[in-house]
Amino acid sequence: MFLCVSPNPAIDKRLTLPVLVSGEIHRARTVHTFPGGKSTHVAMVLKALGAEPHWIGLCGGSLGAQLLAGLKRLGVNAHSVAAAGETRTNLEILDDARIVTEIREPGSSVSEAELAAFGRACNELFEKGGKSANVVFSGSLPVDAPNNFYANLIAAARAAGCRTFLDTGGEPLRLALASHPDFVKPNRDEAAAALDLKITSRESTANALSQFLSRGAGSAAISLGADGMIYAPGKSAPALFAPAIPLPPKSTVGCGDAALAGFAFALSSGSSAENALRTAAACAAANCLADSPGAIGKDIMDKFRSQIRVETFIPGP
Repeated sequence: MFLCVSPNPAIDKRLTLPVLVSGEIHRARTVHTFPGGKSTHVAMVLKALGAEPHWIGLCGGSLGAQLLAGLKRLGVNAHSVAAAGETRTNLEILDDARIVTEIREPGSSVSEAELAAFGRACNELFEKGGKSANVVFSGSLPVDAPNNFYANLIAAARAAGCRTFLDTGGEPLRLALASHPDFVKPNRDEAAAALDLKITSRESTANALSQFLSRGAGSAAISLGADGMIYAPGKSAPALFAPAIPLPPKSTVGCGDAALAGFAFALSSGSSAENALRTAAACAAANCLADSPGAIGKDIMDKFRSQIRVETFIPGP
């Protein structure tokens, strides 16, 4: 069982236009909307890989209803907790030069009662899934949610016997480490913010991975965009590196989410660390060519996976 937890989901809106010029009026060439938010992208990729993921999120207003309808069309088992505020929209502007501009709304404020209801609904699913559940926590937190929100949910999931995966940044990531998530996968900027350090070299990347493990994570990966991905399977295991596949992306939005789904799917299936990293990197590459974030093609992913050569990561200049 896979459960994707989305406390701050969204509708993704993608606009295409010839060029984006600050201060000018633009007429979009095309406009498309999709179910969105990081956890939604994870669920979509898991579905493409052959899993039957469950998703739970705080949804409100007409956009919340649109999100749930979209998830249903995708075949994702959606569990909704009602929120008074409208579900947010994330805007992606894509121009002819393949430059992507993202504008992410913070979302509506949520009340303590809504957060408590969401926590109770999550706990019910944790208990139902037990040791067979792989719970993926990803994305930002809603406005007014405490920074330890993920930490508390991870503690509850682990108490129920679930395996836990986390992709977020900043203080919510730092605090969640004390709850001992089984796996964390921030990108370079998120890792730097959580650990209050700069990640600019192989040495600093290795240091960040080591700190995630020493602070409570069971394993950790850091995605470096075009510079590839580094994965530390555990304190006693050597770190591994997978290069990024060079390709002209339609968009890189959702690539980190696709990688997280690849890790969760592979590790839950008992794959080796090398194969888990290879699957994650291939999912990220396939997402670069998808028509929308998370809508990867499994055949494309399989092709990329056969091309990726994972190597032991040796820190150096």
